[in-house]
Amino acid sequence: MSDALVKTPHSKTAYTKAQLGELVKCGNPDNGHLHFIENYFQIQHPTKGSMKLKPFDFQYGLIDSYHNYRSSISLVSRQMGKSTIAAAYLLWYAMFVPDSMILIVSNKHDGAKEIMHRIRYGYENCPDYVRSGVVAYNKHSIEFDNGSRIVAQATTENSGRGLSISLVYMDEFAFVQPRIAKEFWTALSPTLSTGGKCIITSTPNNDEDQFSEIWRQANKLIDDNGNERPVGINGFRPYFADWREHPDRDEDWYHEEFNKIGEERFKREHENQFISFDETLISPKFMFDWEHIDPLYKEGTIRWFNTPAEGMDYVVALDPSMGTGGDFAAIQVIELPSMEQIAEWQSKRTIIEKQVGMLRHICETLDEAGANEIYWSLENNTLGEAGLSVIRAMGEENIPGIFVSAQGGKRKGFTLTNRSKLEYCAKMKSWIESDTLQVFSKFLIGEFKTFVSSGATYKAKDGNHDDLVLSLLLAVRIIDVISKWDDEIMDAVTGYMDEESFEEPMPLGIL
Repeated sequence: MSDALVKTPHSKTAYTKAQLGELVKCGNPDNGHLHFIENYFQIQHPTKGSMKLKPFDFQYGLIDSYHNYRSSISLVSRQMGKSTIAAAYLLWYAMFVPDSMILIVSNKHDGAKEIMHRIRYGYENCPDYVRSGVVAYNKHSIEFDNGSRIVAQATTENSGRGLSISLVYMDEFAFVQPRIAKEFWTALSPTLSTGGKCIITSTPNNDEDQFSEIWRQANKLIDDNGNERPVGINGFRPYFADWREHPDRDEDWYHEEFNKIGEERFKREHENQFISFDETLISPKFMFDWEHIDPLYKEGTIRWFNTPAEGMDYVVALDPSMGTGGDFAAIQVIELPSMEQIAEWQSKRTIIEKQVGMLRHICETLDEAGANEIYWSLENNTLGEAGLSVIRAMGEENIPGIFVSAQGGKRKGFTLTNRSKLEYCAKMKSWIESDTLQVFSKFLIGEFKTFVSSGATYKAKDGNHDDLVLSLLLAVRIIDVISKWDDEIMDAVTGYMDEESFEEPMPLGIL
C-alpha cells in the first residue's frame, strides 16, 4: 500500500530492477491489464475487508471482452461483480494507455459515483511504482500526469458532450430512461465510429429499449454465407453470464433467492431474461422471439408485406383519429384464410375524409388485384361517427367489398367498450401466440411490447401508442363476425369445424 492517497504528478521515483520489471509487465499492451488486475488491484470486500481482487472464471470472460474488442456488450446477472471488474480495467487503461479520455456513465448519478469510488480505492492502494501521478483528484473525475482522464457522470442527453472520448463505459444501460438512452446513443455513435472504444454492461430490463436492441444486433453472429463471425452485425462482441457462473451460488442459494424475490424478478435479475414488470397482453416469452419482417414494398405511407393475391379474401380495418398530430389513425389489412398481415397504414396528420379515402384506396387496390371478397369496417366511437358521415357522403357502394358491422349494433361499424375490448384482446392474444394470426410489422410488434394491463383493461403505457394494436383488434372482431357464416374462415381461426356448433350463414345486410 502507498504511503499517500495519491502520487505527486511527474515525481521522480527510484525504481528497483524488480519494480521496473513489474511496471513493464503492467504496461504490456497484450496482457498487461491481466497482470495489473491480478496483482495490484485492491477491493473492499463486504466481510473480508481490503483484499486483492481474484477474478472468477466468468469475470475473465468479461475482461477478455473489454480488452480484445473495440465494442463489447455484456448481459450479466445482478451482484456478479461486473462493476468491480470494470473499475479495475478502467484504472489500468487510464494509467497505461496515455492521453486517454475515459467516460463512465450510469443510469443514476449514484451508480457512476460508486464505480469511481472503486477506482479511487484501487488507485489509493496501489504501490507508487505502479501508479501514475495525479494532476487533479475529485469525486467525479481523476486527471493523471500521463494525459489520461476519467470522468463519471449520470447518463443524460448531454453526457460526455465536448469530450474527445477514447473509451466509454456504460453501466446498467438498460435502466436509463428510453428517451435519454436513445438520444445519448445517437450523440455518442459518431464518436465511436471514429475509433473510440465502448463497453456496455447491464442486467436486462425489457426487450424494447436501447440496450436490448444493441444486444440483439450483437448476437447476430452468422453472416450471409452461414459463417460465424466474432462480433455481431453492429460490431459489438456479446458476453453472457447468469447466476450459475458464480462459484459461490448453488441450488440452496437459488431456492432462497427465488422464494425471496419471486419467479419474474429472479428470471430477469439472475437468469438475464428480458421480462417487463408490466403485464403485457402478449406473453414476454413470445415477444422475445418475435421478429419482424421488413415491408416487401411501400406505396406512399402504406407498408405492403406481400402482394395481394387473386382469389383471396381480405379484411381492412380502420381505427380513426383526429388527424391533428396526437394519436395515429391506423389501418390493418389481413389476408384470409392465411390469417397473415399483408399491409399497414398509419398517420398522425391525415384528416378523417382522407383516412376514409385511404381505406377506399386500399380496398380498390385489393379489388383490382382480383380479391375474392373484401370485408371492411371502422371503429365508430366518437370520431368514428364523423367517419360514418364521410362514408355516407362518399356512398358505401363506392367502396369495394362488404361493410361489416357488429351483430346487434345500433350503428354501422364497431363500438369499442371495455367489455368488448377485453373479450377480443383475449381472442387476439390466443390467435397470435398460437401462430394462427401472423403479424410482421415492427411498428405493430413494438406497440404490443408496451400494450399492458391497466386496471380492468389494456392500453399503451404512458408515452406510447396503441393505434396499430387497436386497428388489429378491430380486424380480429371483423374476422370473428364473418367466421360465423364462412366455414373456411371458421376453419382458419379454429383449426377444425365443429359441425354441432355450425351456424347458418346470416344475410349480409344484418352483419
